[in-house]
This record gives sequence, structure tokens and C-alpha cells, in this order.
Amino acid sequence: GVRLALVGIGLGLPAAAALTRVLRSVLFSVNSLDPAVYLTIALLLLGVSGLASYLPARRAAAADPMEALRAE
Repeated sequence: GVRLALVGIGLGLPAAAALTRVLRSVLFSVNSLDPAVYLTIALLLLGVSGLASYLPARRAAAADPMEALRAE
């Protein structure tokens, strides 16, 4: 899940930087190519995707495989 998020961030950051004309109308009192904004958003997305991947994986790892197979 995190690998997929990294690919998305890798593709999304250059696309967002290329669309600075559109972003300029949305961002107030911030440079449209401000690295702090891009870094903060990238880290936030990475953290959310990591948490969204970790919680179900932890739950699945705690399940007994034999019990799961018997339920099928």
C-alpha cells in the first residue's frame, strides 16, 4: 500500500508543480512552488496510506489461519 502511495506521490508532485497557474488562485499568501507545502502534503498522504495499510494487515496477521479456512 505504501509503495502504491509513493508512486502516486511521485507522479502527483510534478503534476501539481506543473499546474501552478491553477494552484496560484487557490493558495493565499503562499508561493505556489513552496516546498514546505508540497512536503507536508506528501508526508500526510504517506502517513494516511501507511496507517490504512497497517491496520488491516495487523488484523489479518492476528487471525488464526486454520480457523479462517474452516469458516470457508
